[in-house]
Amino acid sequence: MRLSIITSAVVAALVGFGSTIAIIIAAAQAVGADAAQTSSWVAALCLAMAASSGFLSVRYRMPVITAWSTPGAALIAASTGISIHAAVGAFLLAGALIVLAALIKPFGRTIERIPTSIAAAMLAGVLLQFVVGVFQSAQGAPGLVLPLVAIFLVARLFNPALAVLAVLFVGLGIAFGGGMAQPLTSNLSLSSLTLIAPAFEPAALIGLGLPLFLVTMASQNLPGFAVLKASGYQPPSRPILAVTGLASLVTALFGAHTSNLAAISAAICTGPDTHPDPAKRWMVGPFYALSYLVFAAFSAALIGLIAALPPELIKTVAGLALLGAFAGALGSALSEGSKVFPAVITLAVTASGLSLLGIGSAFWGLVAGLMTLGLDSLAIRPRQAELDGRPR
Repeated sequence: MRLSIITSAVVAALVGFGSTIAIIIAAAQAVGADAAQTSSWVAALCLAMAASSGFLSVRYRMPVITAWSTPGAALIAASTGISIHAAVGAFLLAGALIVLAALIKPFGRTIERIPTSIAAAMLAGVLLQFVVGVFQSAQGAPGLVLPLVAIFLVARLFNPALAVLAVLFVGLGIAFGGGMAQPLTSNLSLSSLTLIAPAFEPAALIGLGLPLFLVTMASQNLPGFAVLKASGYQPPSRPILAVTGLASLVTALFGAHTSNLAAISAAICTGPDTHPDPAKRWMVGPFYALSYLVFAAFSAALIGLIAALPPELIKTVAGLALLGAFAGALGSALSEGSKVFPAVITLAVTASGLSLLGIGSAFWGLVAGLMTLGLDSLAIRPRQAELDGRPR
């Protein structure tokens, strides 16, 4: 046991929670969750992180660090016309699909066949409005937003993982020190869970549940497995998916969206800075779990703190937190030359906010991209056949 085990766990938990809690609150507001439901949402997510990380790390003797789906939260925050009850139904569908991907190999392979560029373009379209929102906020509060952007750009040169956390803490100081924040109304009472009845509305299931599953798998679980493998571990993919999927199913009833493997937080816990011996880094899991138990207990107070902040600060923290994910998604979307045009179509439709038949733009962006890709492949085949038939 080393002190670095504890510090790595605490820093990873602070980065994961502090840099993306604003996105969770935006998601809760988008589906009409009240204060009790929002607190339950955050508390249930924190409990899922604690239970899944603690169990998987101890069971498999490797630092299996879980997190909530930040791109998934951004997807929810971008949705319109969906109630909290319909959102819970969509969360249950996403969790069930993760479990199916773990239990049924052909189903998992079908999901893997969706081109990476198309899935990445859908995610980039979802994240675009949050990234742009940073600079839209600067127009209304330049004295607050622009210094935070400068701090972010400088801090990421030294430690990208802590850059958003630095923005959050400095923003808190500016907001409360400059009189921009509202009076705090919450107390330090312990949080509680609120059971929320699901509503299974087809539009929400297709427009939110399915895209939520796809972005969670493509943007969280796959990079999470990659981080573990890069550190020399061989993670058992199916058991990990089964555990996070089951956690998502249980916590969905309390308003929480999907749980999954972490990527950035995991990178903090899986390297030699945590412990020189890879066989002992699994001990970070229980301390990471303990950190999230503390967050779960006081989620109501933490949400009250965030709610007191000016909207421009919330949008800035959320947008900067998603900037790296947007850059990665955009790079993946445009990385394959033959699929650039379908990816651009996917991004454009998703970012447009198009809603048809009550189904959101993320689903239609995926459909448009796959259709364009299919048409392109049909057009290429005759040309290739003609070229193959020519004398050489």
